[in-house]
Amino acid sequence: MLKLFGKGQKNDSSDMWLIAGLGNPGDKYAHTRHNMGFDTLDMIIEEHHIPQAGNGRKFSGMYGKGMIGSEKVIALKPMTYMNESGRSIAPLAKYYGVDVNTHLIVIYDDLDLEAGDIRIRAKGSAGGHNGMKSIISCLGTQEFIRIRVGVGKRPENFDQINYVLSRPRGEEEKLVRQGQEAAAKAVELIVEGKFDEAMNRFNKKKKPSGEMKK
Repeated sequence: MLKLFGKGQKNDSSDMWLIAGLGNPGDKYAHTRHNMGFDTLDMIIEEHHIPQAGNGRKFSGMYGKGMIGSEKVIALKPMTYMNESGRSIAPLAKYYGVDVNTHLIVIYDDLDLEAGDIRIRAKGSAGGHNGMKSIISCLGTQEFIRIRVGVGKRPENFDQINYVLSRPRGEEEKLVRQGQEAAAKAVELIVEGKFDEAMNRFNKKKKPSGEMKK
């Protein structure tokens, strides 16, 4: 049976996983390219019946406790807006004793990846992503697992902010959803202790539909 964290209740287990999906709160930003983390986390929450607790004030985020397989997890959506995501992730991880170097997974959008592609890394820089800059600054480390979900490169003469805050349509929307599904599956594998398998399986570019298999 799944339980919400009780008021003032701390987790006494060092093997608790924290899965954070990045995005911006509010209907205005729902399902935009910049909210790939939120949408992927929603898939995980639905698949594994993880409740979401509170009103977003405690730890500046919507979060809940559940299980993926035999592993205990916290699913978190920072409600700080993207540029201050670290203000939610860092205090929650500290409060519940999460080892961020081994048991934090951050899911977010990436303009440098084609729609439908994902990349999994055990550590790395922010790569120009403001949400990741905030997390690295607040945690004091960049050695934590991240999954980047491709949203496609910005078209020429298209403002970057307007692009990431727009919604994918048509075939691109289908590809983005495939990327989200892949990222959700990758989270399951990582939590189950199969990080290398997740990387080998998903860190590959998709072949164009017309390309012959060799």
